[in-house]
Order: sequence, then structure tokens, then C-alpha cells
Amino acid sequence: MLTTARKPDWLRAQLPSGPRYTETRKNIDGNSLHTVCQSAQCPNMGECWSRESATVMILGNICTRTCAFCAVQSGRPTELDLGEPARVADSIAKMKLKHVVITSVARDDLKDTGAAIWAATVRAVRAKCPTTTIEILPADFRGVQEHLDLVLDAEPDVFNHNMETVERLQRPIRKTARYERSLWVLKHAKARGFITKTGIMLGIGEQKEEVAQLLRDIAAAGVNILTIGQYLAPSKDHAPIDRWVHPDEFAEWKAFAHELGIDVCESGPLVRSSYKADVAADKFNLLERRKTRLAPALA
Repeated sequence: MLTTARKPDWLRAQLPSGPRYTETRKNIDGNSLHTVCQSAQCPNMGECWSRESATVMILGNICTRTCAFCAVQSGRPTELDLGEPARVADSIAKMKLKHVVITSVARDDLKDTGAAIWAATVRAVRAKCPTTTIEILPADFRGVQEHLDLVLDAEPDVFNHNMETVERLQRPIRKTARYERSLWVLKHAKARGFITKTGIMLGIGEQKEEVAQLLRDIAAAGVNILTIGQYLAPSKDHAPIDRWVHPDEFAEWKAFAHELGIDVCESGPLVRSSYKADVAADKFNLLERRKTRLAPALA
């Protein structure tokens, strides 16, 4: 366990500033949207917002789960806004985004775990912003295939679901999530023909061989895109940081991921699940893939 909270030099992040950052924040606040950038205290918010890139968080900003690593507020949600999909689409249109990432809190309080709002949001964004590619980052829908399929039927361009950590640490770190359930979610989306993505964090108590096995499982699930970043404890009440992971180790895991056949791997201390998501997505010709996928439905 770390005996000091002092961050190493390689964990310096860009402070929020500049006219593009201000305009992005104005747009998000003006449409009463939540972002995971703010709620999860992302260290890349300054950089991403300055280049007019943000990850929108739907279904409110209170999560029904109490994961030990996450800064998002947990408790009993107080809102379910049926007008949210239209507002999200309007905001994305105003920002003129080429690629958007949409995530959400877990809503285990809802019968469909939020699947209907998810599907409506994807469809609203695609209708309002036909040239914007859509990446979604939902929870596990409690492993209910009907709910997952409802969202997949809306045809997002990239399906992202985070494994977060190694199998041994799932219960203490992710609480109500399950390792095999998350793998199943990724496998099911892949079986339906989607570009799939997942993210993990290092420095929360994992062992290297456990990370290697996690990456093997991710590769076996057919995942196309992987992000690996340093865990940063949001507060003293969250899981403590076990170690500062050196950039050289991140480079080693990136090379290993490629050896396993994972197409794209962003690996570094400040990497987060949606960091430079547009750059990774560019490698898959998403708009062309969308035309092919939607063609039978439009015929």
C-alpha cells in the first residue's frame, strides 16, 4: 500500500482553461446535461473539453451501485427524464462532434435498468447528428439479455463496457458487478457484430499475472479496443491506491494486448475509458459499417 499520496511527475494533467473549454461547458450546462468528466473527476477533462470532446452521462448523476473506485455519487436516484434523449442530441449537434461517448450511472432501481432511455438516446442522436459516430458505455443491465438487446437494437457504432479490474478484485471493488457477467455482455455484443471496447485500471491491488489473465479473457471475448489507466482514489473513503504504475509498464501491457490480437490499446497513466475515443474509432470506418448494418432495416 502506498505510504504517500504524492503523485509522480508523469501524472500531471492539463488544467481546464481556454475558450473551447468554456464553450463546451456552457453547452453542457445550458442543456442540463451530466458528464462523467465532472462526476467521475476525470483528470483529462481540461484536455478533452478544450478540444470540444466530452462524455455525456445519462439517467441522472446518482448511481444505485457503490463501487469502491468510483467518484460518482451513489444513492437513490431522484430523476428519470424522458426528455433527456432529445436534449442530449441537441447538445451534441451544437458541439458538432465527430464522435460522441455516452455513458450512464447504473439504474438498478428501474425495471429495465434504463435500457429504454438508452435506446431512445442512441436513436435521437443518430437522427439529429447523422454523421456523428456513437459510442456507448453502459452498465451490465444486470445480465438480462432482453435489456441489453433493446439497446443494441438501437445500433450504436461502438459498444463499450468496462471490466475495470481483475477477477479476484471484482467483489471488493465493483461490489454488485460480476466478472463473468461483464465478459458475457462483451461477448454478446461481439456476437451481434458490434465493435466492442473495454477498460481496466491498474494500481488498485492487482498482481501482474492476474492482469495478464484478464487481458487474455478480454481478447478471447473478441474485444477490439482496450484502455488501461492508473487508478486514482477519489477520496480517502474509496479503495486506496496500491502503487503508482510506471509508464514503462503501461507500454508493456499495450504490447501484450496487441500480441493477443486486440486491435487498439490505449495504455498510460492518465488514460481513461473515453480518452481519445474518437482517435480509436477512426480505425474502424464506423459510418461505412453503420450503412452496411442498417441497410437491411431500410430496404
